[in-house]
Amino acid sequence: MQLPLYDTSGATVGTVEVSDLLFNVPMHTAVVHQAMVRQLANKRQGTSDTKTRAEVSGGGIKPRPQKHSGKSRQGSIRSPQWRHGGVVFGPHPRSYHQRMPKKMRRQAIRCLLSDKVSEQKLMVVQSLELPDAKTRAMTGILHALNINSSVLLVTPQKDDSIVRSARNLEKVTTLPATDLNVVDLLHHDHLVMTVDAVRRAEALWAVPASKNAAKSVTGGEA
Repeated sequence: MQLPLYDTSGATVGTVEVSDLLFNVPMHTAVVHQAMVRQLANKRQGTSDTKTRAEVSGGGIKPRPQKHSGKSRQGSIRSPQWRHGGVVFGPHPRSYHQRMPKKMRRQAIRCLLSDKVSEQKLMVVQSLELPDAKTRAMTGILHALNINSSVLLVTPQKDDSIVRSARNLEKVTTLPATDLNVVDLLHHDHLVMTVDAVRRAEALWAVPASKNAAKSVTGGEA
């Protein structure tokens, strides 16, 4: 598959060949949804806690006689109906972790990258090198690329100058190619990748199934 190649001034300088295994995959909505739910669930700390009536301090004595007071029968001031009493069915520490097969996680990323290509929301640039880490310079690049909504900037590895120049821009996120994930791909309208970032992504996720099987047999990372 051939994609247009741009420079930082927004001009087309040629084309770049990308892998069909990564950028030309049919959408699988169920896999993408499951991957998104898993990622959001795994971000939850699960540390919220409330006290039951057995854990709230006080309330060891019956607040009033059982009969002849004209009021309701109460056994403890720490019952749930009392102020400062225990909480019924409140949250307690738990794990929200969800598991998902590696092949399905990778398939979700392939589907979303291919979807960006099909919707013409992926732009491949030669590089994003900036002489100075200035917000104005990054704004100029985005305007030249005709990007006026949320955008995900992907570099081959973390680039401090790119991060500093884009961190004050609303709806602009920077990521190294190794940290591409389902939630960020879904939450941003546009995707801008450098050529080196594309090659890095292809090395990670555009590996044919036969090669994955061979690596698993030899003990390598699939």
